[in-house]
Amino acid sequence: MTSPVNFRSLDLNLLRVFDEVMAERSLTRAANNLAITQPAVSNAMRRLREVVGDDLMVRSGQGVEPTPRALSLWPSVRDALAMLQESLSPGAFEPATATSTFVLAMADATAATLVPALVQIIEREAPGISVRVLPLTTRDPRRLLDEESADMAVGYFPAALADLTARAQSGGAVAYDSRRLYDGEYMCVMRHGHPLATGELTLDAYCGARHMLVSFSGRPFGFIDEALASLGRKRHVVITVNQFFTAGRVVVDSDLLTVLPRHFVPVTGIADKLVQRPLPLNVPPVHVDALWRRRGPQEKAMEWLLNALARSARSMFPD
Repeated sequence: MTSPVNFRSLDLNLLRVFDEVMAERSLTRAANNLAITQPAVSNAMRRLREVVGDDLMVRSGQGVEPTPRALSLWPSVRDALAMLQESLSPGAFEPATATSTFVLAMADATAATLVPALVQIIEREAPGISVRVLPLTTRDPRRLLDEESADMAVGYFPAALADLTARAQSGGAVAYDSRRLYDGEYMCVMRHGHPLATGELTLDAYCGARHMLVSFSGRPFGFIDEALASLGRKRHVVITVNQFFTAGRVVVDSDLLTVLPRHFVPVTGIADKLVQRPLPLNVPPVHVDALWRRRGPQEKAMEWLLNALARSARSMFPD
């Protein structure tokens, strides 16, 4: 059984070092971020190990990996440090003078929809802010957010949001916030002159065709396939890619069918070469949400970013 920690002997600076090492998985990078030497980081981690009674980190390749005890401690430590910083410097974010860098995870279709208007807002209101967009490779981005690989994820996250809602309704702690940005609709897309470009697109014809699937994870089975499976049907997926734009480019010069967000086709630059047809089956509505992890000192900045994304969405999907 782990001995209780003596808080009277705990130096809070050790927790700052621990948080940085956990985020970077590297003593060297943590030292650079904290503007201290690597031996100082090593010494701080040694002192914290003595207090906690656990190794906390083990060597792994060029970096370090956390122990189970470290993984269980980190969320509480991170939230406590964030709350403390927010208490000491509330409301510190001013868009006009901010020099923050935001990291967003989103698919290419979502980026093509939101980023042009977002750039205009930044140029007008927050010229010192930078944005990095990472490719979204999952339908559950919570790990990306926990590891701070991204500040916010924007996309279609039905299972993750349902899980968070269930936890909140059962009284569990939920460390994430979300907001609906817009509703989308998926269409069957093919080249002009495709044999299925005219006439009724039946379910039999759809299932009998050859398909290209856009899959962030690389799995050759998506929500369209789930909907087909519920009907006892399946389609023939012959190639899987991880970008909507790539799928559009390929179908232009082939007899493959693909599925693209309806709002994305006009911004591809090749809309005149594509035909959109309604899918011959019912699929769940597509809700595009922003999801982020609550962090005290960043809440004002995240509020501004969310508001900017919401305005970007409204410019594309006016009421």
